[in-house]
Amino acid sequence: MVENERNSAPSPGDEQPHSVRLTDPRALRAYAHPLRLTLVGLLRRYGPCTATRAAELTGESVASCSYHLRILAKYGLVEEAPGGRGREKPWRATARYTEWPGHSDDPAVAQAADELNVAVAERWFGRLAQTVENRTDVPKEWREAELFGDALLYVTPAELTKLGERIAELLRPYTERGGAPSHRPADTMPVSFLQIAYLDPDVDAEPDAGEERNTDDDRR
Repeated sequence: MVENERNSAPSPGDEQPHSVRLTDPRALRAYAHPLRLTLVGLLRRYGPCTATRAAELTGESVASCSYHLRILAKYGLVEEAPGGRGREKPWRATARYTEWPGHSDDPAVAQAADELNVAVAERWFGRLAQTVENRTDVPKEWREAELFGDALLYVTPAELTKLGERIAELLRPYTERGGAPSHRPADTMPVSFLQIAYLDPDVDAEPDAGEERNTDDDRR
């Protein structure tokens, strides 16, 4: 699994790692906290922030943000950034993406990873619902360009893996712009692109012969 929050532009000369991988169940559970997901996202989006600035952006207390930033630092997700003075020390994300296992033979890792998956999914779709509810000022050309739909696929695990690789390849020229503002056309805007494919528990793998099935369900 891979998760990010609108890659922030690295500082000049700063070779930010591509990703940090979590495999410790304690780290996975620590990251699943909603505020910690938000804090890492803010640091990736805006660059280094102090706990005071994080509190302003999240509406949480400075003490709470400071505490959760220290927990994130404990598991290698954030670190102190240079340039701080006294208690107003800035924090930065240690990588552009967070990765964790999609499968593990260790029951503790598997359970913790599933809990993190749920937390991230709730965050994604909570943000999506909030955006859809408050989009009256979105220009017509962006409304028409946005993607909002799904498809039911009958594929093998190998085919699904290959499909993911092909999508990643298509996205790469655009994701690379995250750290290179000079490479972006003048009219670009930040767009969140969700990639989700899961084994559908509500659809039979083998429909009865001759059965008519609306594979669109509630899809658009």
